[in-house]
Amino acid sequence: MQLAVFILAYPLLWLISRLPFRILYFISDIVYQLLYHVVGYRKKVVRNNLALVFPEKSDLERLRIEKKFYKHLCDIFLEMAKTLGISNRQMHKRYVFTNVEVLQRLESEGKNTMIMMPHYASWEWVFSLNSQLNSRAYAIYQVIQNKYFDKLVRDIRGKYGTTLIRTTESRKIIKDAKKEGQLITVGIISDQSPMLNRTRHWAKFMNITVPIHVGGEELCKVLDMIPIYLKVEKLKRGYYQGTFKVLSEKPTEVEGYKISEAFLKEVEKSIYEAPEYYFWTHKRWKHKDKVPKEFQSMQE
Repeated sequence: MQLAVFILAYPLLWLISRLPFRILYFISDIVYQLLYHVVGYRKKVVRNNLALVFPEKSDLERLRIEKKFYKHLCDIFLEMAKTLGISNRQMHKRYVFTNVEVLQRLESEGKNTMIMMPHYASWEWVFSLNSQLNSRAYAIYQVIQNKYFDKLVRDIRGKYGTTLIRTTESRKIIKDAKKEGQLITVGIISDQSPMLNRTRHWAKFMNITVPIHVGGEELCKVLDMIPIYLKVEKLKRGYYQGTFKVLSEKPTEVEGYKISEAFLKEVEKSIYEAPEYYFWTHKRWKHKDKVPKEFQSMQE
C-alpha cells in the first residue's frame, strides 16, 4: 500500500518541481482557495492558537493573520516539492544567508555547531547552507511512516550533502562523528511540543507555560557544540534570508535550560514581527493546563 501511494504521488511531485515559479504560485493560490475555503484544514486549531497567543488583537486582526498564514502554508509545501528540481543558482538567489561568516569563523576555530530552528518561514531550503561550509552536516528529523516518502525526503534534504539522522540515533551518530575527528554542523527544529512522558522542562512560550524540547541544548552540553539560532525572514514570495545568532560560546557553563529558553525568546521575536509565517496548525499549547506544581509559578 505504501508503494502504491508513493507511485501515484511521485509523478505529481516531480511535475511540480519542474514548473516555473510563476506557475507554481498560481497553483498555490488555487490550493489556498480549496484548503482554506472548502476543506478548512485545521482551521479550528489555527483560530484557537491565535486567540490564545494574541488575546489583545481583534477578531478581524487575527482573521487577517489566519488568511495570510494559509497562503504561506500552501507556498511552502509547494516550495518543498520544488526543491526536487530547483537549480543551485536559483536556490542561492532565493535563500540568502546574511552572516554565514559567523559559522565559518567557528569552523576555523575547530568548533562544532548546532543550528536551532523553529517551524517558521522556510525550514526546507536551509539545507542549501551546506554548500557554503566545510563541516560535515547532519540534520535531526522525525521519520515518515511511509518508507518510500521517507527516502524521498532524505534524498531531497540531502541534495547539498546533509545527512539526515533520526532523533533516537542522533546522540550516538554525533558522538561517533566527533570521535572520528569530523568537524560537524547539526541542524534541529526545536519549537514544537514534546511528549509529556518525555518532558524534562517547562517554560513560557508566547507568555504561556508549556513543555519544551531540550534535546538540542543537552546535546550541545554533552558534546560541547556551539548553539546557534537561525532567524529566517520571508522577504517576499519565494525569497528568504537567514541570519545566525550565537546563543552561547560556552554552552557547558550555561545553567539549567537557559539555552532552550533563549532559543524560544528568539522564536517569539520572529512571531511578533510577522506572525503569519509561523506554523499555526500544530497544537503547540495543548498541554498548557497540565503544568506540574514545580513550574506553576511561571504562570503568575
